[in-house]
Amino acid sequence: MFLSLLVYSLMFFLPLGRSSLPLVINTWPFKNAASSAWSVLQSSGSVLDAVEKGCARCETEQCDGSVGYGGSPDESGETTLDAMIMNGDTMEVGAVADLRRIKNAIGVARAVMEYTDHTLLVGESASLFAENMGFIAEDLTTNKSLNIFSQWLKGNCQPNYRKNVSPDSSQSCGPYRPKGTLRRSRRAQHANLHSHDTIGMIALDQHGHMAAGTSTNGLTHKVPGRVGDSPIVGAGAYADSSAGGAAATGDGDVMMRFLPSYLAVELMRAGADPMAACKSAISRIKRHYSEFFGAIICANTTGHYGAACNKVSGFTQFQFMVSNADSDAPVLKSVDCE
Repeated sequence: MFLSLLVYSLMFFLPLGRSSLPLVINTWPFKNAASSAWSVLQSSGSVLDAVEKGCARCETEQCDGSVGYGGSPDESGETTLDAMIMNGDTMEVGAVADLRRIKNAIGVARAVMEYTDHTLLVGESASLFAENMGFIAEDLTTNKSLNIFSQWLKGNCQPNYRKNVSPDSSQSCGPYRPKGTLRRSRRAQHANLHSHDTIGMIALDQHGHMAAGTSTNGLTHKVPGRVGDSPIVGAGAYADSSAGGAAATGDGDVMMRFLPSYLAVELMRAGADPMAACKSAISRIKRHYSEFFGAIICANTTGHYGAACNKVSGFTQFQFMVSNADSDAPVLKSVDCE
């Protein structure tokens, strides 16, 4: 009888799922980023610190060539960075886009959140803000990015993201001018799936505080000035400590049109489990762009998590990292794309 009462009391007073807290989950098999974030939480650091440190680790290590300096040169050969961070308790956000000369994009994003009343700073002005905040200006170009750019020029600037222009963008470089007649067509899927990856990260501590963030160098050979989904609130990531968090990766030009991270969080708020919320967010995009490349991770307030991806040629499974109280170390997980 006493044992039954004890079990009942524990069930009543302990929130369901709390045994899996704290939690760090991030896109792609970026183990060191997960380890950095997890170490912060294990040292009683904040979820904002965890997300910042985790994403910054990827910026330093140039994860997959798609995060940080020296990757994804644009049409002019320059590497620019996008990042955001969101506080799920206060709903504050800091973000930067088209950031130049500053390697620590996620750090600048947090500075926007903590030292301004704004949400998003872009381009040269964002870089000047960063320098004023004490960030070091450095060249983001490397021998690798120069070689990528050089080979692209030699290949008649293929692939590129122009359409309805003259000269024919499928055969030659610019400068381009608009064609007289517009032709409506689906944008071609450029084959390199790693040309537009992002680290997206969600952190949840044992007290229920949640944060999310992203960092990327964008799309290889992008039109200068292009900004993808990563620094856009509700697109690249979203966090609400009363509902859950989500982060997306993939073809940002398409995904940002549907705010998948915001949608997934709202679905969890309405009672959907994280896996179902992720799948629904991907399905919403797939109705309009069946061949888009993308994935999303989701976590609710109890530390349960899920992921989903759209199945296309060369991308049938999505890998992501999870650290929680069950493993006490980053574990590589995967989900089959649908």
